[in-house]
Amino acid sequence: MSDVRLEREGPVAVVTMARPERHNAVDGPMAAELAEAMREVDASDAAVGVLRGDGPSFCAGANLKAVGGERGNRMAPDGDGPMGISRLRMRKPVIAAVHGYAVAGGMELALWCDLRVVERGATFGIFCRRWGVPLVDGGTVRLPRLIGQSRALDLILTGRPVGGPEAYEIGLANRLVDDGTATEQAIALARDIARMPQECLRNDRQSVLGQWGLDEEAAMRAEFGLGVESLRADGLSGARRFAGGAGRGGSFDDL
Repeated sequence: MSDVRLEREGPVAVVTMARPERHNAVDGPMAAELAEAMREVDASDAAVGVLRGDGPSFCAGANLKAVGGERGNRMAPDGDGPMGISRLRMRKPVIAAVHGYAVAGGMELALWCDLRVVERGATFGIFCRRWGVPLVDGGTVRLPRLIGQSRALDLILTGRPVGGPEAYEIGLANRLVDDGTATEQAIALARDIARMPQECLRNDRQSVLGQWGLDEEAAMRAEFGLGVESLRADGLSGARRFAGGAGRGGSFDDL
């Protein structure tokens, strides 16, 4: 891979968009590399992934200069999305470490992640609104699910910039951190998540993601089925540890 790096930080796999001279704007080949890297993360023994960008920005979206050319983004209703990973359902959680600009398709990449660690000086925005370029990587689906339809339409219809503090206020950012620390803080959060019993964590995550579109009865049934699997894998042994004195007072120290 030439435009994407995959590195390990213990139990954390760090995927870096590495086209800083273009603010990590994603063309077709880079999108394919992103998908390849994330599939490697899911197939590896890493517990959590972190998605970040090199240089001054997280990601400025699709590379509009490549549209219509041989390096243009893939446009098809099935398979990988134009930004590569936008239709990929990971078994493992991924955290976005956002600094600089995360706009248009770059914002959609951040929305694809489970959590977003965002620097105060970061900027989100549907900047592609200016050029008649649509959201085709999940933006119209994931943004209203995260922050509500009214707020999502405000951002989608106006394309206006949203700074880090506002992103945190409206629920777009999960953590608001000082400038220059997003990657460090995202990796620290990923390490905390990696300490948890993983089968149960992944099954609960799968239930959350899978319940959209299900009626309540079907969603509850699916949750129960996954929960039974989790009890077998993690819960029974965890209950015995608790009964033996671990975790008293809500402590996470003896995981």
